Amino acid sequence: MTEPLDLFSTPDADADVPDAAPDLATLRERAAGCTACELYEGTTGTVFGTGPATARMMFVGEQPGDQEDRALEPFVGPAGRLFDGALVEAGIAREDAYVTNAVKHFSFRRQGNRRIHQTPKAGHVRACRPWLDGELALVRPHVLVTLGATAGKALLGSSFRITAERGQPRPWQDTTLVPTIHPSAILRADPDRGQDAEEMRAGFVEDLRQAAELLS
Repeated sequence: MTEPLDLFSTPDADADVPDAAPDLATLRERAAGCTACELYEGTTGTVFGTGPATARMMFVGEQPGDQEDRALEPFVGPAGRLFDGALVEAGIAREDAYVTNAVKHFSFRRQGNRRIHQTPKAGHVRACRPWLDGELALVRPHVLVTLGATAGKALLGSSFRITAERGQPRPWQDTTLVPTIHPSAILRADPDRGQDAEEMRAGFVEDLRQAAELLS
């Protein structure tokens, strides 16, 4: 299945697309110097993916947060800890999976001394797409899980709707893609809007279990 052609899923025609890297270490080294969009300014650096090149399962989130930017590692903040717990419940060993983000730099606005998360724009997703494509080409996962709307749109196009399509496996290129919510959505659950954090977490774990079963 080919990916849709739109602002989210198509890299800029004039983008500086890197040559194919022979391995993840080389790709990580090249991505470290990326200045393809303005997000590199004011951040610690590029937050590249982690995990073995032999991983059969790959997770793609939105972008690094404040703690991820400081550590230069994906999913190590509060959402990462929730993610780790959900993986355990779903029977997935994180060390056997490859974990990355659609956008490799932290998008934020300053509020006093704090850096407040901002959703990355389509241009940021496009600028980072060559790095994500490189990771996909080198890892070649059997199952690909997108976490949240931005990651889903990055690979499935801007018409993707997380509420309508989460948990529904579909063929994507040479793998099977399963979209689900981002763990940070569970942390932001608002009871006044009818959102129950425990119910959302249970649904998230079930989506991960379904993705894991596809490896059988």
